[in-house]
Amino acid sequence: MPDDVREIVDALLPSVVVFGIAALGVVIVVWALRRARRSPRARAAAEALRTQAGADLVRLDEAVDELDLELGLSGALYGGTAPTSLRRARLTAQHVRDDAFAEYAALSQADLRPDEIRRASQRIQRRSGEALGRIEAARAEHAEWVRQNVSAADQVRAARERLTTLRATIGDPAALVAELSRRFDESEWRAAAEAAREASAAAHRADEALTAAEQGLGDPTVSVLADLAAAERAIRAAEAEARILEESHRLTLQAASAVRGELEAARSAVRQAVTTRDALEPADAERLGAEIRAVQDGIDALDATAERTPTATVDRVARLRDRLDLALGDARTAQQRLRSARTALPGTLASARGAVARGEAAIAHTRAGADARARLLRAQRELAEARQAQDPVTALDAARRALRDAEDAAALADHARLGGR
Repeated sequence: MPDDVREIVDALLPSVVVFGIAALGVVIVVWALRRARRSPRARAAAEALRTQAGADLVRLDEAVDELDLELGLSGALYGGTAPTSLRRARLTAQHVRDDAFAEYAALSQADLRPDEIRRASQRIQRRSGEALGRIEAARAEHAEWVRQNVSAADQVRAARERLTTLRATIGDPAALVAELSRRFDESEWRAAAEAAREASAAAHRADEALTAAEQGLGDPTVSVLADLAAAERAIRAAEAEARILEESHRLTLQAASAVRGELEAARSAVRQAVTTRDALEPADAERLGAEIRAVQDGIDALDATAERTPTATVDRVARLRDRLDLALGDARTAQQRLRSARTALPGTLASARGAVARGEAAIAHTRAGADARARLLRAQRELAEARQAQDPVTALDAARRALRDAEDAAALADHARLGGR
Protein backbone atom coordinates (compact mmCIF):
# COMPACT_ATOMS: atom_id res chain seq x y z
CA MET A 1 0.00 0.00 0.00
CA PRO A 2 1.45 3.43 -0.92
CA ASP A 3 2.48 5.67 1.95
CA ASP A 4 -0.03 8.42 1.05
CA VAL A 5 -2.95 5.96 1.03
CA ARG A 6 -1.82 4.49 4.34
CA GLU A 7 -1.71 7.98 5.83
CA ILE A 8 -5.27 8.69 4.64
CA VAL A 9 -6.53 5.38 6.09
CA ASP A 10 -4.77 6.03 9.38
CA ALA A 11 -6.32 9.50 9.50
CA LEU A 12 -9.85 8.29 8.73
CA LEU A 13 -9.85 5.16 10.84
CA PRO A 14 -10.56 6.85 14.20
CA SER A 15 -13.51 8.74 12.68
CA VAL A 16 -14.89 5.57 11.13
CA VAL A 17 -14.63 3.79 14.45
CA VAL A 18 -16.33 6.66 16.27
CA PHE A 19 -19.16 6.89 13.75
CA GLY A 20 -19.53 3.11 13.72
CA ILE A 21 -19.82 2.99 17.49
CA ALA A 22 -22.31 5.88 17.39
CA ALA A 23 -24.42 4.13 14.74
CA LEU A 24 -24.38 0.93 16.74
CA GLY A 25 -25.46 2.89 19.81
CA VAL A 26 -28.35 4.43 17.87
CA VAL A 27 -29.43 0.99 16.68
CA ILE A 28 -29.28 -0.34 20.24
CA VAL A 29 -31.29 2.63 21.59
CA VAL A 30 -33.96 2.24 18.88
CA TRP A 31 -34.17 -1.48 19.55
CA ALA A 32 -34.44 -0.87 23.31
CA LEU A 33 -37.19 1.74 22.80
CA ARG A 34 -39.17 -0.56 20.54
CA ARG A 35 -38.78 -3.41 22.97
CA ALA A 36 -39.87 -1.18 25.85
CA ARG A 37 -42.94 -0.06 23.88
CA ARG A 38 -43.92 -3.70 23.35
CA SER A 39 -42.98 -4.92 26.83
CA PRO A 40 -45.53 -6.48 29.21
CA ARG A 41 -45.32 -3.34 31.34
CA ALA A 42 -46.14 -1.10 28.35
CA ARG A 43 -49.02 -3.37 27.36
CA ALA A 44 -50.39 -3.38 30.90
CA ALA A 45 -50.24 0.43 30.99
CA ALA A 46 -52.00 0.62 27.63
CA GLU A 47 -54.71 -1.79 28.80
CA ALA A 48 -55.23 0.34 31.91
CA LEU A 49 -55.81 3.35 29.65
CA ARG A 50 -58.19 1.30 27.51
CA THR A 51 -60.16 0.32 30.62
CA GLN A 52 -60.39 3.96 31.68
CA ALA A 53 -61.50 4.97 28.19
CA GLY A 54 -64.23 2.32 28.42
CA ALA A 55 -65.40 3.71 31.75
CA ASP A 56 -65.54 7.20 30.23
CA LEU A 57 -67.59 5.82 27.34
CA VAL A 58 -70.08 4.22 29.71
CA ARG A 59 -70.43 7.56 31.53
CA LEU A 60 -71.04 9.27 28.18
CA ASP A 61 -73.64 6.67 27.22
CA GLU A 62 -75.46 7.15 30.51
CA ALA A 63 -75.19 10.93 30.24
CA VAL A 64 -76.88 10.80 26.83
CA ASP A 65 -79.68 8.78 28.41
CA GLU A 66 -79.99 11.33 31.22
CA LEU A 67 -80.17 14.15 28.69
CA ASP A 68 -82.96 12.26 26.94
CA LEU A 69 -84.70 12.00 30.29
CA GLU A 70 -84.51 15.73 30.98
CA LEU A 71 -85.69 16.59 27.49
CA GLY A 72 -88.55 14.17 27.96
CA LEU A 73 -89.59 15.83 31.20
CA SER A 74 -90.18 19.08 29.35
CA GLY A 75 -91.81 17.41 26.36
CA ALA A 76 -88.94 18.48 24.11
CA LEU A 77 -88.74 15.03 22.55
CA TYR A 78 -92.50 14.75 22.18
CA GLY A 79 -93.53 17.83 20.25
CA GLY A 80 -92.38 20.42 22.78
CA THR A 81 -90.80 23.79 22.01
CA ALA A 82 -87.51 23.55 23.90
CA PRO A 83 -84.51 25.26 22.25
CA THR A 84 -83.26 23.36 19.20
CA SER A 85 -79.70 23.72 20.51
CA LEU A 86 -80.52 21.11 23.14
CA ARG A 87 -81.63 18.56 20.60
CA ARG A 88 -78.55 19.33 18.52
CA ALA A 89 -76.36 18.74 21.57
CA ARG A 90 -78.07 15.41 22.11
CA LEU A 91 -77.55 14.32 18.50
CA THR A 92 -73.90 15.43 18.55
CA ALA A 93 -73.27 13.49 21.75
CA GLN A 94 -74.92 10.41 20.25
CA HIS A 95 -72.67 10.58 17.18
CA VAL A 96 -69.56 11.00 19.32
CA ARG A 97 -70.62 8.08 21.50
CA ASP A 98 -71.29 5.77 18.56
CA ASP A 99 -68.01 6.65 16.81
CA ALA A 100 -66.04 6.29 20.03
CA PHE A 101 -67.59 2.89 20.74
CA ALA A 102 -66.59 1.74 17.25
CA GLU A 103 -63.01 2.89 17.86
CA TYR A 104 -63.01 1.29 21.29
CA ALA A 105 -64.14 -2.04 19.86
CA ALA A 106 -61.22 -1.96 17.42
CA LEU A 107 -58.79 -1.79 20.36
CA SER A 108 -59.44 -5.44 21.16
CA GLN A 109 -57.45 -6.55 18.10
CA ALA A 110 -54.55 -8.73 19.16
CA ASP A 111 -52.00 -7.23 16.74
CA LEU A 112 -52.21 -3.64 18.01
CA ARG A 113 -49.09 -2.24 19.63
CA PRO A 114 -49.33 -0.75 23.13
CA ASP A 115 -48.57 2.74 21.82
CA GLU A 116 -51.46 2.44 19.33
CA ILE A 117 -53.80 1.37 22.11
CA ARG A 118 -52.57 4.23 24.27
CA ARG A 119 -53.09 6.90 21.59
CA ALA A 120 -56.55 5.63 20.66
CA SER A 121 -57.59 5.39 24.32
CA GLN A 122 -56.45 8.93 24.98
CA ARG A 123 -58.35 10.10 21.90
CA ILE A 124 -61.51 8.36 23.13
CA GLN A 125 -61.11 9.92 26.57
CA ARG A 126 -60.62 13.37 25.09
CA ARG A 127 -63.65 13.15 22.80
CA SER A 128 -65.80 11.65 25.55
CA GLY A 129 -64.78 14.41 27.93
CA GLU A 130 -65.62 17.08 25.36
CA ALA A 131 -69.02 15.50 24.69
CA LEU A 132 -69.73 15.26 28.43
CA GLY A 133 -68.89 18.95 28.74
CA ARG A 134 -71.35 19.81 25.98
CA ILE A 135 -74.01 17.70 27.65
CA GLU A 136 -73.52 19.46 30.97
CA ALA A 137 -73.82 22.82 29.25
CA ALA A 138 -76.95 21.65 27.45
CA ARG A 139 -78.49 20.41 30.67
CA ALA A 140 -77.80 23.73 32.38
CA GLU A 141 -79.36 25.62 29.46
CA HIS A 142 -82.32 23.28 29.46
CA ALA A 143 -82.86 23.64 33.20
CA GLU A 144 -83.06 27.41 32.78
CA TRP A 145 -85.47 27.04 29.86
CA VAL A 146 -87.70 24.69 31.87
CA ARG A 147 -87.71 27.10 34.81
CA GLN A 148 -88.93 29.89 32.57
CA ASN A 149 -91.31 28.03 30.25
CA VAL A 150 -92.66 24.83 31.79
CA SER A 151 -94.73 24.50 34.93
CA ALA A 152 -94.71 21.43 37.14
CA ALA A 153 -98.39 20.91 36.38
CA ASP A 154 -97.65 20.86 32.64
CA GLN A 155 -94.89 18.30 33.15
CA VAL A 156 -97.07 16.06 35.28
CA ARG A 157 -99.96 16.28 32.82
CA ALA A 158 -97.68 15.45 29.85
CA ALA A 159 -96.17 12.48 31.66
CA ARG A 160 -99.63 11.19 32.62
CA GLU A 161 -100.72 11.43 28.98
CA ARG A 162 -97.65 9.49 27.87
CA LEU A 163 -98.31 6.78 30.44
CA THR A 164 -101.92 6.49 29.28
CA THR A 165 -100.82 6.22 25.67
CA LEU A 166 -98.18 3.66 26.58
CA ARG A 167 -100.69 1.46 28.39
CA ALA A 168 -103.04 1.62 25.43
CA THR A 169 -100.19 0.68 23.10
CA ILE A 170 -99.03 -2.23 25.23
CA GLY A 171 -102.55 -3.58 25.63
CA ASP A 172 -102.62 -6.83 27.55
CA PRO A 173 -99.06 -8.22 27.74
CA ALA A 174 -100.32 -11.39 29.41
CA ALA A 175 -102.42 -12.19 26.32
CA LEU A 176 -99.34 -12.13 24.08
CA VAL A 177 -97.47 -14.41 26.45
CA ALA A 178 -100.47 -16.73 26.70
CA GLU A 179 -100.61 -17.03 22.91
CA LEU A 180 -96.95 -18.02 22.81
CA SER A 181 -97.24 -20.44 25.74
CA ARG A 182 -100.08 -22.35 24.06
CA ARG A 183 -98.04 -23.06 20.93
CA PHE A 184 -94.40 -23.12 21.94
CA ASP A 185 -91.92 -24.48 24.45
CA GLU A 186 -91.19 -22.31 27.49
CA SER A 187 -87.70 -21.56 26.22
CA GLU A 188 -89.35 -19.70 23.32
CA TRP A 189 -91.47 -17.34 25.44
CA ARG A 190 -89.50 -17.03 28.69
CA ALA A 191 -87.96 -13.70 27.63
CA ALA A 192 -91.35 -12.40 26.53
CA ALA A 193 -92.89 -13.34 29.88
CA GLU A 194 -90.13 -11.56 31.76
CA ALA A 195 -90.53 -8.47 29.58
CA ALA A 196 -94.29 -8.50 30.15
CA ARG A 197 -93.81 -8.63 33.92
CA GLU A 198 -91.20 -5.87 33.85
CA ALA A 199 -93.34 -3.65 31.60
CA SER A 200 -96.35 -3.97 33.90
CA ALA A 201 -94.23 -3.34 36.99
CA ALA A 202 -92.58 -0.29 35.43
CA ALA A 203 -95.95 1.14 34.38
CA HIS A 204 -97.21 0.63 37.96
CA ARG A 205 -94.14 2.44 39.34
CA ALA A 206 -94.74 5.32 36.93
CA ASP A 207 -98.37 5.57 38.03
CA GLU A 208 -97.38 5.70 41.69
CA ALA A 209 -94.73 8.38 41.06
CA LEU A 210 -97.16 10.51 39.05
CA THR A 211 -99.82 10.16 41.73
CA ALA A 212 -97.31 11.40 44.29
CA ALA A 213 -96.38 14.30 41.99
CA GLU A 214 -100.04 15.22 41.44
CA GLN A 215 -100.61 15.27 45.19
CA GLY A 216 -97.66 17.60 45.65
CA LEU A 217 -98.79 20.14 43.05
CA GLY A 218 -101.07 21.88 45.54
CA ASP A 219 -98.27 22.48 48.05
CA PRO A 220 -95.87 25.27 46.97
CA THR A 221 -93.31 24.07 49.53
CA VAL A 222 -93.02 20.65 47.88
CA SER A 223 -90.87 19.97 44.82
CA VAL A 224 -92.29 17.35 42.48
CA LEU A 225 -89.11 17.10 40.40
CA ALA A 226 -87.92 13.86 42.03
CA ASP A 227 -91.31 12.18 41.51
CA LEU A 228 -91.41 13.41 37.92
CA ALA A 229 -87.93 12.05 37.22
CA ALA A 230 -88.88 8.70 38.78
CA ALA A 231 -92.02 8.58 36.66
CA GLU A 232 -90.10 9.39 33.49
CA ARG A 233 -87.53 6.67 34.19
CA ALA A 234 -90.29 4.16 34.86
CA ILE A 235 -92.13 5.13 31.66
CA ARG A 236 -88.95 4.68 29.66
CA ALA A 237 -88.33 1.30 31.30
CA ALA A 238 -91.88 0.23 30.46
CA GLU A 239 -91.41 1.36 26.85
CA ALA A 240 -88.17 -0.61 26.57
CA GLU A 241 -89.73 -3.76 28.03
CA ALA A 242 -92.75 -3.38 25.76
CA ARG A 243 -90.42 -3.27 22.74
CA ILE A 244 -88.66 -6.43 23.96
CA LEU A 245 -92.03 -8.16 24.39
CA GLU A 246 -93.29 -7.14 20.96
CA GLU A 247 -90.02 -8.09 19.26
CA SER A 248 -89.92 -11.47 20.98
CA HIS A 249 -93.53 -12.16 20.04
CA ARG A 250 -92.97 -11.11 16.42
CA LEU A 251 -89.71 -13.05 15.98
CA THR A 252 -91.23 -16.22 17.44
CA LEU A 253 -94.26 -16.13 15.13
CA GLN A 254 -92.07 -15.36 12.12
CA ALA A 255 -89.78 -18.26 12.97
CA ALA A 256 -92.78 -20.57 13.35
CA SER A 257 -93.98 -19.73 9.84
CA ALA A 258 -90.49 -20.13 8.34
CA VAL A 259 -89.02 -23.09 10.21
CA ARG A 260 -90.08 -25.83 7.79
CA GLY A 261 -88.84 -23.85 4.83
CA GLU A 262 -85.49 -23.32 6.54
CA LEU A 263 -85.11 -27.03 7.20
CA GLU A 264 -85.91 -27.88 3.60
CA ALA A 265 -83.49 -25.21 2.32
CA ALA A 266 -80.79 -26.69 4.54
CA ARG A 267 -81.45 -30.17 3.14
CA SER A 268 -81.23 -28.78 -0.37
CA ALA A 269 -77.87 -27.22 0.52
CA VAL A 270 -76.68 -30.61 1.77
CA ARG A 271 -77.72 -32.26 -1.50
CA GLN A 272 -75.80 -29.62 -3.43
CA ALA A 273 -72.78 -30.21 -1.20
CA VAL A 274 -72.93 -33.93 -2.01
CA THR A 275 -72.80 -33.09 -5.70
CA THR A 276 -69.78 -30.88 -5.07
CA ARG A 277 -68.09 -33.60 -3.01
CA ASP A 278 -68.38 -36.13 -5.86
CA ALA A 279 -66.17 -33.93 -8.05
CA LEU A 280 -63.33 -33.64 -5.50
CA GLU A 281 -60.13 -35.59 -5.01
CA PRO A 282 -60.54 -38.60 -2.67
CA ALA A 283 -58.90 -37.01 0.37
CA ASP A 284 -60.91 -33.78 0.04
CA ALA A 285 -64.07 -35.73 -0.68
CA GLU A 286 -63.62 -37.78 2.48
CA ARG A 287 -63.10 -34.68 4.61
CA LEU A 288 -66.12 -32.92 3.13
CA GLY A 289 -68.22 -36.07 3.40
CA ALA A 290 -67.66 -36.26 7.14
CA GLU A 291 -68.86 -32.67 7.55
CA ILE A 292 -71.85 -33.27 5.31
CA ARG A 293 -72.92 -36.26 7.41
CA ALA A 294 -72.56 -34.24 10.62
CA VAL A 295 -74.65 -31.40 9.20
CA GLN A 296 -77.27 -33.81 7.89
CA ASP A 297 -77.52 -35.51 11.29
CA GLY A 298 -77.89 -32.11 12.94
CA ILE A 299 -80.73 -31.15 10.59
CA ASP A 300 -82.52 -34.47 11.10
CA ALA A 301 -82.29 -34.08 14.89
CA LEU A 302 -84.22 -30.82 14.70
CA ASP A 303 -87.32 -32.27 13.04
CA ALA A 304 -89.04 -33.59 16.15
CA THR A 305 -89.06 -30.28 18.07
CA ALA A 306 -89.12 -27.73 15.22
CA GLU A 307 -92.74 -26.61 15.76
CA ARG A 308 -92.32 -26.23 19.52
CA THR A 309 -88.96 -24.43 19.33
CA PRO A 310 -89.03 -22.46 16.05
CA THR A 311 -86.56 -19.68 16.90
CA ALA A 312 -84.07 -22.15 18.37
CA THR A 313 -84.47 -24.37 15.31
CA VAL A 314 -83.97 -21.53 12.83
CA ASP A 315 -80.93 -20.43 14.80
CA ARG A 316 -79.47 -23.94 14.80
CA VAL A 317 -80.11 -24.33 11.07
CA ALA A 318 -78.27 -21.06 10.41
CA ARG A 319 -75.26 -22.38 12.33
CA LEU A 320 -75.32 -25.68 10.46
CA ARG A 321 -75.42 -23.79 7.16
CA ASP A 322 -72.44 -21.76 8.32
CA ARG A 323 -70.56 -24.97 9.17
CA LEU A 324 -71.37 -26.44 5.77
CA ASP A 325 -70.15 -23.30 3.99
CA LEU A 326 -66.87 -23.44 5.89
CA ALA A 327 -66.43 -27.09 4.98
CA LEU A 328 -67.08 -26.40 1.29
CA GLY A 329 -64.58 -23.57 1.22
CA ASP A 330 -63.51 -22.80 -2.36
CA ALA A 331 -64.87 -26.05 -3.76
CA ARG A 332 -68.02 -24.36 -5.08
CA THR A 333 -68.43 -22.20 -8.15
CA ALA A 334 -69.40 -18.56 -7.81
CA GLN A 335 -72.92 -19.45 -8.95
CA GLN A 336 -73.20 -22.14 -6.27
CA ARG A 337 -72.01 -19.75 -3.57
CA LEU A 338 -74.55 -17.16 -4.69
CA ARG A 339 -77.39 -19.69 -4.70
CA SER A 340 -76.42 -20.98 -1.26
CA ALA A 341 -76.20 -17.47 0.16
CA ARG A 342 -79.67 -16.61 -1.14
CA THR A 343 -81.23 -19.58 0.61
CA ALA A 344 -79.22 -19.19 3.85
CA LEU A 345 -79.75 -15.45 4.21
CA PRO A 346 -83.37 -15.32 5.53
CA GLY A 347 -82.69 -17.74 8.39
CA THR A 348 -79.39 -16.13 9.30
CA LEU A 349 -80.98 -12.67 9.31
CA ALA A 350 -83.71 -13.98 11.61
CA SER A 351 -81.10 -15.47 13.94
CA ALA A 352 -79.11 -12.22 13.92
CA ARG A 353 -82.23 -10.15 14.69
CA GLY A 354 -83.03 -12.45 17.60
CA ALA A 355 -79.47 -12.27 18.92
CA VAL A 356 -79.46 -8.47 18.71
CA ALA A 357 -82.79 -8.34 20.55
CA ARG A 358 -81.39 -10.61 23.28
CA GLY A 359 -78.27 -8.45 23.50
CA GLU A 360 -80.36 -5.29 23.85
CA ALA A 361 -82.44 -6.89 26.58
CA ALA A 362 -79.37 -8.16 28.44
CA ILE A 363 -77.73 -4.74 28.40
CA ALA A 364 -80.98 -3.02 29.39
CA HIS A 365 -81.19 -5.23 32.48
CA THR A 366 -77.57 -4.73 33.62
CA ARG A 367 -75.00 -1.99 34.02
CA ALA A 368 -72.95 -3.56 31.26
CA GLY A 369 -69.47 -2.26 30.56
CA ALA A 370 -68.06 -0.68 27.43
CA ASP A 371 -67.08 -3.97 25.81
CA ALA A 372 -70.66 -5.28 25.81
CA ARG A 373 -72.07 -1.98 24.57
CA ALA A 374 -69.45 -1.71 21.83
CA ARG A 375 -70.18 -5.25 20.61
CA LEU A 376 -73.90 -4.53 20.54
CA LEU A 377 -73.46 -1.32 18.57
CA ARG A 378 -71.27 -3.16 16.07
CA ALA A 379 -73.84 -5.95 15.79
CA GLN A 380 -76.58 -3.39 15.13
CA ARG A 381 -74.51 -1.76 12.38
CA GLU A 382 -73.67 -5.12 10.82
CA LEU A 383 -77.31 -6.16 10.89
CA ALA A 384 -78.25 -2.92 9.13
CA GLU A 385 -75.49 -3.58 6.58
CA ALA A 386 -76.83 -7.09 5.98
CA ARG A 387 -80.33 -5.77 5.38
CA GLN A 388 -79.16 -3.12 2.94
CA ALA A 389 -76.61 -5.17 0.97
CA GLN A 390 -77.63 -6.05 -2.57
CA ASP A 391 -75.22 -8.98 -2.89
CA PRO A 392 -76.47 -12.06 -0.98
CA VAL A 393 -72.94 -13.25 -0.17
CA THR A 394 -72.00 -9.89 1.33
CA ALA A 395 -75.30 -9.73 3.21
CA LEU A 396 -74.82 -13.23 4.60
CA ASP A 397 -71.31 -12.45 5.84
CA ALA A 398 -72.58 -9.30 7.58
CA ALA A 399 -75.49 -11.17 9.16
CA ARG A 400 -73.15 -13.82 10.52
CA ARG A 401 -70.86 -11.15 11.99
CA ALA A 402 -73.88 -9.47 13.58
CA LEU A 403 -74.94 -12.80 15.09
CA ARG A 404 -71.53 -13.42 16.64
CA ASP A 405 -71.13 -9.87 17.98
CA ALA A 406 -74.64 -9.79 19.45
CA GLU A 407 -74.05 -13.08 21.24
CA ASP A 408 -70.76 -11.76 22.62
CA ALA A 409 -72.55 -8.61 23.83
CA ALA A 410 -75.22 -10.66 25.62
CA ALA A 411 -72.58 -12.92 27.20
CA LEU A 412 -70.59 -9.93 28.47
CA ALA A 413 -73.74 -8.31 29.86
CA ASP A 414 -74.73 -11.53 31.62
CA HIS A 415 -71.22 -11.74 33.06
CA ALA A 416 -71.64 -8.22 34.44
CA ARG A 417 -75.05 -9.12 35.87
CA LEU A 418 -73.56 -12.07 37.72
CA GLY A 419 -70.98 -9.77 39.31
CA GLY A 420 -67.99 -10.82 37.28
CA ARG A 421 -67.23 -7.42 35.78
